[in-house]
Amino acid sequence: MAEYYAKSKKSLSFELTQNDRLIGKLIYKSWFNFNAAIEIADSKYQVEPKGFWGTTIELKEGETVLLKFRMNWNGEIVVQTYFNGVKKGYIFKHRGIFKESFVLADQDGIELLVIKPHLKWNLMDYEYQLTTTDTFETCPEKDILLMEALHCANYYMSMMYSMMI
Repeated sequence: MAEYYAKSKKSLSFELTQNDRLIGKLIYKSWFNFNAAIEIADSKYQVEPKGFWGTTIELKEGETVLLKFRMNWNGEIVVQTYFNGVKKGYIFKHRGIFKESFVLADQDGIELLVIKPHLKWNLMDYEYQLTTTDTFETCPEKDILLMEALHCANYYMSMMYSMMI
């Protein structure tokens, strides 16, 4: 089990750390836009909406699609990865109302990651605490999955907020 922290920087970017060591950055292009850049070590990835309505989000390295996600009819986010030519499925879902959190589970329903958001009211920014399982920690693509899970949490909250307005 490991813990990570994501802190918002200037509302448009997040830095993900573990024990004060920078894991990666998630940088949004603008408010209410799901286009983003992810930086992990020396690698850069692009996150872009696709399709007519922009309901499918893709994570790409160059022109190669590594991951796709979309929200299904019951509010869960269905994630498909394509790392090293191997397709895997995950579910990202919201849990709780008063003790709000998000969970990333594998296709067998086994929880791999829990994200707890914390709103900083004075700045209107979010911080997140991410707790992973030992199984998740052995995944070679865990850093990309951590960053994309952070993006999914922001995506989920934006979608729910837009439905309330």
